[in-house]
Amino acid sequence: MLKQFPIILFLFAAAIGLQAQPEYPKSNLYLFKVNQEDDGSISFTEPRYLTAFNSEGFNNDPFFFSNTELYISVKEPGAIQSDLYKLDLENQTKLRVTETPEPEFVPARMPEYYTFSAIRTEKDGQDDVYRLWQFPIDQLTNGKPVFKYLNGIKDYLWLNSREIAIYKEEDPTTLSIVNTANDDIQTLATNVGPCMLRLPNGNLAYVQKSRYDDWKIMEKNLYRRREPARTLIETLPNADHFAVLPSGALIMGKGSKLYQYNKFTDDNWTEVADLRFYEIRNITKVIVSPDFQVVIVAD
Repeated sequence: MLKQFPIILFLFAAAIGLQAQPEYPKSNLYLFKVNQEDDGSISFTEPRYLTAFNSEGFNNDPFFFSNTELYISVKEPGAIQSDLYKLDLENQTKLRVTETPEPEFVPARMPEYYTFSAIRTEKDGQDDVYRLWQFPIDQLTNGKPVFKYLNGIKDYLWLNSREIAIYKEEDPTTLSIVNTANDDIQTLATNVGPCMLRLPNGNLAYVQKSRYDDWKIMEKNLYRRREPARTLIETLPNADHFAVLPSGALIMGKGSKLYQYNKFTDDNWTEVADLRFYEIRNITKVIVSPDFQVVIVAD
């Protein structure tokens, strides 16, 4: 049985006006501990339901700031926009981090540790403009944009304090690396999915899409960027989010099931868990913490 996260509410920052935003799909978050056996098999234990406080709303974009701190995007039914919340997994409390006139989503801790970033949706006339902002962890100031002019960022991954991989939902979609010091942009791939993660060897993994169903997870050497990316494995059908385990194995979800692929031992995806028992039916994202906890996002 899933343990429910208790409802404890804190607030930070004042809202000054609100603006209409598109509807957000209903989604919920579930936490599991992962055990890996000597033979490479894994099991999922100690399930917890993290979003009982907003079970009919939007809960997404989980990011582990530490093994016990999970930042997420939340929009409650009837609310106009999404804001960021911090879940304290050890004390089982939650803290509302932002309550601003604009929605924020996709939080991430920045490499120098004292700040975090998030995408903010701003208005430019009738158009939505997506800009990456940074905020102090201690919330003593209101934050500022990471880039003065660059916008359109829908997802991102900090590579180090000077470089960030960004996903832009253009036509075609693009994966690029931007230097935060001079805004220099190097495009790595087009027709990509939004998910991008570092592998244990330091390389960048991402999903290369096509007009057909043969989407692939690619590995790009960030130290020899002129070399072409190489294929790791085809994705599960129409799935474009994956996670990387500490061992380097990949995890993907499809329906109620989780699959694992280890390039050193496996020829293809192997089913490792079916979460229907927990009423998890449509897995959309899987996030892994440094100490081997897994957060499942499911519609």
